[in-house]
Amino acid sequence: MSREEAGAGAVPGRSLGLLAAARRLLATFTEVLHTRAEILFTEMEEEAGRIRELLLYELVSLFFLGMGLLLATLFVVMAFWDDHRLAVLGGFTLFYFAIGIGTAWAVRNKLKNRPHLFSASLAELGKDCERLDSER
Repeated sequence: MSREEAGAGAVPGRSLGLLAAARRLLATFTEVLHTRAEILFTEMEEEAGRIRELLLYELVSLFFLGMGLLLATLFVVMAFWDDHRLAVLGGFTLFYFAIGIGTAWAVRNKLKNRPHLFSASLAELGKDCERLDSER
């Protein structure tokens, strides 16, 4: 058997092995990408649901709190109508401004300390990178 025949027989077998390994690598990469995309979309759906729920509760809460504050203010102003109506209105004005400033401060803090969007996806991608680096 000549060198060319021996070499020709080894190359196709070797190329088939490389092709199979490349296919397995591509399949693994596709599975990982698919899993990460599923996690990402699941997080997006969960976040959208939480936002819708919070907005609904917020609207209902604001409506009824506003009605309650309006009626309570009218009640107290009517109770002091003859003697100190301007003082009572001034006091309620200061009280409402204090509540408004306090809630604005609370919202600002909530926005600063909110969890990062897609944190689970980023964590999984970080783990994938660590696994790939450790295999090298």
